[in-house]
Amino acid sequence: MKFVAAIAAGLALVNTAAVAAPNCDVPPSLIASDNDATRVSSEIKTRHRLDIVVVGTGSSTLPGPDGANFAYPAKLQEALRLHLPGNQIKVVTHVQSRQTTASMAAGLKNILKSDKPALVIWQAGTFDAVSGVEPDEFSADLQAGVDTILAAGADVDLLNMQYSPRTESLLNVPAYAEVMRWVAQQHSTLLFDRLALMRYWDEQGIFDLYAATKKSDMARRVHACIGQALAFQIINAAHLMP
Repeated sequence: MKFVAAIAAGLALVNTAAVAAPNCDVPPSLIASDNDATRVSSEIKTRHRLDIVVVGTGSSTLPGPDGANFAYPAKLQEALRLHLPGNQIKVVTHVQSRQTTASMAAGLKNILKSDKPALVIWQAGTFDAVSGVEPDEFSADLQAGVDTILAAGADVDLLNMQYSPRTESLLNVPAYAEVMRWVAQQHSTLLFDRLALMRYWDEQGIFDLYAATKKSDMARRVHACIGQALAFQIINAAHLMP
């Protein structure tokens, strides 16, 4: 399979780069999509540039004064620049802790107007689950936001919540993840299943996510792998594989 080979080769290339990178075992089935990133493809092929906006909450960043440099949006930008040479790649973040999906959706029009992205990566669901927002309400808010993004002419990649063995039994995370999957299917958008990917890493012993909350270096490695996996999902959905 071409996609599998490209992922393996690409991650091997990143792992031999000057900056150290973790072992990012990414099953292609967890990041493959039947939907295309048509705006991304058009921007790269006609303008040789790609503007991406990441909208999210606290799980889209890392603590500390230099945390943003190691969070997945920065690592996504690095990976895209590496694998799409000759193109201008810019990833801008609009991240604020403790935001519900309704709150983020309300601010999308201004973000789209000011940044004019070709792709919006929308990390949602985490604070809704913590706050006890009903899944039906979450679904309505998410759909309204996706409609706003699509109406602006941008592609959408919905990114669901993190996996944490510490909180798995405390929050009904699967219900919100299923809503996000359904919304992505109904709107023919991308979905990055961070929940399933991180669960896979934990079960395979690649990352000990039970201990991750106490180890900033592990959190940085997880974010680096998520950034790389996101880059390959986007490249594949835009049919930009060499």
